[in-house]
Amino acid sequence: MISSSKSSSRRRFAIAEVLSMEAGALNSVINRLLEAREKPGKIVQLFETEIKQLCFVSRDIFLRQPNLLELEAPVKICGDIHGQYPDLLRLFEHGGYPPRSNYLFLGDYVDRGKQSLETICLLLAYKIKFPENFFLLRGNHESASINRIYGFYDECKRRFSVKIWRIFTDCFNCLPVAALIDDRILCMHGGLSPELRSLRQIRDIRRPTDIPDRGLLCDLLWSDPDKVVRGWGPNDRGVSYTFGSDTVSEFLKRLDLDLICRAHQVCVIVTCVQSNPF
Repeated sequence: MISSSKSSSRRRFAIAEVLSMEAGALNSVINRLLEAREKPGKIVQLFETEIKQLCFVSRDIFLRQPNLLELEAPVKICGDIHGQYPDLLRLFEHGGYPPRSNYLFLGDYVDRGKQSLETICLLLAYKIKFPENFFLLRGNHESASINRIYGFYDECKRRFSVKIWRIFTDCFNCLPVAALIDDRILCMHGGLSPELRSLRQIRDIRRPTDIPDRGLLCDLLWSDPDKVVRGWGPNDRGVSYTFGSDTVSEFLKRLDLDLICRAHQVCVIVTCVQSNPF
């Protein structure tokens, strides 16, 4: 018969074990994930216990860091990956593998692509290995109600179990939602919110949390700019709002910022032309 004190001690040991990850085990995961560079599209063999550790340890790091990250340049900012693991590897080939370069990812790591698991596992592994140089924000697809539909749930269920998907969901609910670079550039996945009056509101969003159907957190992950809108308008997505350039200008002026940096949409404009270059 096991006494309650012994049982409690074992539980504490198990929790401590899962909330840490030995450097050797972490490097083994990263090395296996990077082997796919030689064979794009290759499914990487990971163990369920390793994935659980990645989620639990990174979740703890996310909660220890602020909801509004305050970063310093230089940092490379990257948008949606959506399970396109070969694209993620090419991105690192071009920009430099951590810690050679600092990175800020703006969310939407899973769904749509064929290798959401490899994608999110490498990102979480780098977050654990380089917590002060590698940063991940939450996108609207880091939500159970969305990735239950668009592919991630099915990938987790097919390759591991529904339990693994739930563990990822708990991890995603702890991701930070915005970053401020050099006090001048505000980064998020989606965009502005009519409720956003000060950056303290972002800092005060409690985690863990699911993404609500409306309100500040929803808008930060779902809203879109629209060049024909003045002020605020409806969003064709059926969620959140669109906002005009006048809204952006007023917001930047009021908070003494230079730039909003976001993801969430495919950028169809590949060149930038100044109206008055001289």
